[in-house]
Amino acid sequence: MAFLENSLPKSIATALSLKVKSPAEQQRRVLNMLLKKAKYTQFGQLYGFDRLLQSPDPVKSFVETIPVFDYSTIHEAWWHKALEGTADVCWPGKIKYFALSSGTSGAASKYIPVTKDLMKGNRLVMIRQLLSLLNYNNIPLKTIGKGFLMIGGSTDLQKGPGYFAGDLSGITAKKAPFWFSPFYRPGKKIARTTDWNTKLEAIVEEAPNWDIGIVVGVPAWIQLCMEMIIKRYNLNNIHEIWPNLTIFCHGGVAFEPYKKGFEKMLGKPLTYIETYLASEGFIAYQDRENPDGMKLVLNQHIFLEFVPFNEDNFDAEGNINKNPRTFLIDEVEEDKDYAILMSTSAGAWRYLIGDTIRFVNKEKSEIIITGRTKHFLSLVGEHLSVDNMNRAIQLANEKLNISVMEFTVTGIPIEGLFGHHWYVGTDEAVDKNILKKTLDEALIELNDDYAVERKSALKELIIDVLPEKTFLDFMEKQGKMGGQHKFPRVLKGTKLDEWKMFLKERNL
Repeated sequence: MAFLENSLPKSIATALSLKVKSPAEQQRRVLNMLLKKAKYTQFGQLYGFDRLLQSPDPVKSFVETIPVFDYSTIHEAWWHKALEGTADVCWPGKIKYFALSSGTSGAASKYIPVTKDLMKGNRLVMIRQLLSLLNYNNIPLKTIGKGFLMIGGSTDLQKGPGYFAGDLSGITAKKAPFWFSPFYRPGKKIARTTDWNTKLEAIVEEAPNWDIGIVVGVPAWIQLCMEMIIKRYNLNNIHEIWPNLTIFCHGGVAFEPYKKGFEKMLGKPLTYIETYLASEGFIAYQDRENPDGMKLVLNQHIFLEFVPFNEDNFDAEGNINKNPRTFLIDEVEEDKDYAILMSTSAGAWRYLIGDTIRFVNKEKSEIIITGRTKHFLSLVGEHLSVDNMNRAIQLANEKLNISVMEFTVTGIPIEGLFGHHWYVGTDEAVDKNILKKTLDEALIELNDDYAVERKSALKELIIDVLPEKTFLDFMEKQGKMGGQHKFPRVLKGTKLDEWKMFLKERNL
């Protein structure tokens, strides 16, 4: 395969060929590397990284010494200094790039440090994922040499005092290595476009000139782009313009609710590959055909700890307690939900990313994302996760032969008890009473706690069926179109108030 044989720098090829150690040993080596690199930073000096490295068990000493941080606490104590231009705060040197979070919870704009070391680690993982395509029997080799359409944030980054900030996908595209440029679409000019609608129009205009084999992005935005292309050129399906399209590499949100509507645009089946690329680093990806989940990246640039997602470690609002019980990669169990703590080559230390995951194959270190620590519903102990919601929507799509592009759920009081209010986005005709019954029955089957509470304190489900465009219009009003932005599956607090006001203005 010419692309792989001739294009990769020798240093990368060497790094990819290293002998694989056990998951625990890989993680110990990563932590040692991180501690050595950061021992002369302000953070490393305060917490004695040099001393930790000389202890009999550096991993144990690290866990016992370093406090747990979320974004608010680490930004207030440390990252704000780096944002102000101070060098050697949590990672050596000045931080020149900051990824702006998608803002689905917490602060409206989170500035996540992005360093050269983090970007290098991310690129190596991306190449590993590319090489893993050789493990798929139904992917023609020629696909890898075709165009990669990556629809992300703008590469025209915000200029701050001594730094640039923007969507991680925009930073990644801007810093892409030279050998990737011939395959990258939509190209530098369109990628710089800041207005999302203008960018989409430019992509649609150029679509006939490209031979696309792989599309990469958040499902909602990829689907929207393909629908526009099909409409513009009066096509029956996207393969009439891109016959070599074989792979959809997606992330950021569960694909299941989108799948039925997505496949209506295809002329032949695609291979779907899920990735877990967060602003804080490349965490996991699917590396084989028909996997149980995504394989964690354990040997590159991230040290991981896993916090059982239960009331011992988190309060009712999903905030982590001061001294949570954490587990290492060799201590976790399958089929239990964990929140992730990350220590990275960008100066995140025991940092709560906010996602919850579940190990589905411990031997292969494969996980699925089950939700967010603050995006769940447990008004009366029903413990309804985003994963439960996604699966229920998928089952409803299949049973009722509909396509739900977006949805969100909130908890409400009902006659002194409680209920769940679902807002479901679809342009297809559906009886909302049948949809309600279908979702309710699916959730009872999926979640034992939900089944129990539906007989007592969880009195009712309320369903509002809305046009798909309603969700997109709300995202646009919030300034969160495109890139890595996604509609929150659970609405609480200020976001819920804004959503209700938006619907009221639309008389919905």
